[in-house]
Amino acid sequence: QVQLEESGGGLVQPGGSLKLSCTWSGLILDYYAVGWFRQAPGKEREPVSCISSTLGRYYADSVKGRFTISRDNAKSTVYLQMNNLKPEDTAVYYCATGLYAIATTTECREYNYWGQGTQVTVSL
Repeated sequence: QVQLEESGGGLVQPGGSLKLSCTWSGLILDYYAVGWFRQAPGKEREPVSCISSTLGRYYADSVKGRFTISRDNAKSTVYLQMNNLKPEDTAVYYCATGLYAIATTTECREYNYWGQGTQVTVSL
């Protein structure tokens, strides 16, 4: 059973930066896609960024140019560097994967293993 754990969330002012980390255990995820999703209050969960085993990357239009996803399989970790944060980035951020998870420049789907989430709040 795969386990995912997020860290790095917190409170930051608009224009600031945060780096989220997702570590996994229970399964060798080197060959699987891993993604970041977020859910704001009153909204549905949405994909933010996903990365495949061959380093294909997906970014939501709202974060392109501001967020960068990367992975270090040796550390069993995927990162999400978030720069120039905006109040609308406020949400709970979840790390996810799946045996059939897809991450391409245009698609991020089929994720069914989830972490517990980490809160990101962008506010003055």
